[in-house]
Amino acid sequence: MEGTDRVTTPVDSTLAYIDQASFLALRALGRGPVIQYVWIYERGVDLDGLRRFHRHLQHTLLGRLIERSSLPFGRHRWVAYQGPGDVDVAACERSRDQVWDWVDERSFVPVDPEFGPPWHLGVQPLTGGGDVVSLAVSHTIADAVAGIMSIADAADGLTREFGFPDSASRNRRRGLRQDVALTLRSARDIPGAFSAAARIARDQRDDLSTSVKAAGPPRPGSSGDRAVVVPRIYGSINASDWDDRAKALGATRNVLFTGLATRVGYRLGRSDDDGRTLLSVPVSQRTEGDTRANPLSGITVLADPARVCTDLTDLRAATKQALVELGEIHETLLAPLALTPFTPKVVARRLENLVLRVGKPIGCSNIGDIPDAVNRPDGTDADFFAVRGGEAGITANTLARLGGHLLVSAARMRDKVWFSVASWEANRTNTRAALAEVVAAAIADFGLAAHLE
Repeated sequence: MEGTDRVTTPVDSTLAYIDQASFLALRALGRGPVIQYVWIYERGVDLDGLRRFHRHLQHTLLGRLIERSSLPFGRHRWVAYQGPGDVDVAACERSRDQVWDWVDERSFVPVDPEFGPPWHLGVQPLTGGGDVVSLAVSHTIADAVAGIMSIADAADGLTREFGFPDSASRNRRRGLRQDVALTLRSARDIPGAFSAAARIARDQRDDLSTSVKAAGPPRPGSSGDRAVVVPRIYGSINASDWDDRAKALGATRNVLFTGLATRVGYRLGRSDDDGRTLLSVPVSQRTEGDTRANPLSGITVLADPARVCTDLTDLRAATKQALVELGEIHETLLAPLALTPFTPKVVARRLENLVLRVGKPIGCSNIGDIPDAVNRPDGTDADFFAVRGGEAGITANTLARLGGHLLVSAARMRDKVWFSVASWEANRTNTRAALAEVVAAAIADFGLAAHLE
C-alpha cells in the first residue's frame, strides 16, 4: 500500500461481552448511536489525499464487521470488512450556511456493524470554494477514542493487520463446533454474572423501582413516532484561555468541561427540585493494544449550577470520589454482561429505560487530547473540526419518554477545545438558533469567548 507503514497485531476475534451488548441493543431497539467526525476546508479538500485516507481506514479498528454465532446464545465474532466504496462527493454545491444541514443529512445515511458499511465518508463542495468532510461511524464498531485512533493512523499512513477472519470463512459444521466450544468455555462466567446482577439489583433497588414506574407501558403510535433531527451547535475555545479559567476556579480542564455542561443543562431546565444537575460521564477503560469497540463504564455526579461559575472545587471533589467508587465496583458492574448472549431482545428493549437513572441526565463526553493528525484527513490541516454523537432515526416520542436529551462533547487539539452540544427538550423550541443562545450564555457565564458554528 502506497506510503504506508504496516503493523501486524493479531487479536482474538471474539466480541467482548460489552460489545455484544451494544450489538444486542442496536438490534433490539432498531437504532443505535453513530459518531460523526466533521472537517471544514475553507480552501477545498485534496480528494486524492482523502481517498488515500479512506483506503487506510480499512486497516484500522473501523475495518471490521460483526458475524453472528451459529448458536442463538453464542458469542459473536469480528470479521474483516472487505473494503469501502469510493468517497461520496455531492454533485451540487451548497452555501456555507448550509454546512450543518448537510452534516445532519449524512447522519441519516445508514451504517451497519453487521451488514456494512461500518462507516461512510462524504464530501460536500461549497459555493465559492471550500469543502466539508463527514466521517460517520457505527458506535457498535468503535467508540470515540477508537475512532480517533483510527483516524490518526489512517492520516499518518499507518495500517494495522489485526488478523480478523474473512466473513463466512467457516462452513456451518466448523462454525457450530467452534461456537459450542467457546460457549462451554464462557460458561464459567455465568454464576458470577448472576451473583453480580443480584448484588447490583439490591444496591440500586430504589432507582430501579422508580425507573420501572417512570418507564410505563409503550405509547401508541402518533405523529411523535416520526424521526427528528436533534439540534446541535459546534464551536471552539482557545485552549490557553480554557486552562487559565480552570485554574482560577480551582479545577482541572476536564472539570471545567463538566462545569460548562452543568450550566448548559441548567439553562435548558435540566435541574432537579433542589436545583442540582445530574452529570452522566462516560469513562474509558481502554488499555494499550485494546481492540474492544466500547470498553466504557461511567459515573454520575450531582453539580450545583449556581456554584460552578465561581468555584469548581466541589465538583472536582465529587468527580474524584465518583471515580474512586467506580474503581471499587468496576468488575462487579461488568460481570452481568456475561448474560448478554442469553438476553432476549424484548428484555433489552425494556432495559433502555432501566439503565438510565431517574432525572434528566446531562451527557458529558470528553475525549481529551487528540493527535494533530486527526485534523489532516487529506494530508493537510482542516480549518474547523467537530465530533458529535447521536442516534439517527430517534423519534420525538422516544426522546420525550427518556426525559429529553442533552449531550455535550469535546476534544482538545491544535491549541483549541473543540466542542459540540446536542439538545432536544419536550415543550421547548428545539432549533439551532435557540440552542446557540443557550450555549453562548453558558460560555459567557465562565467569562470565556467561543467561535460558534
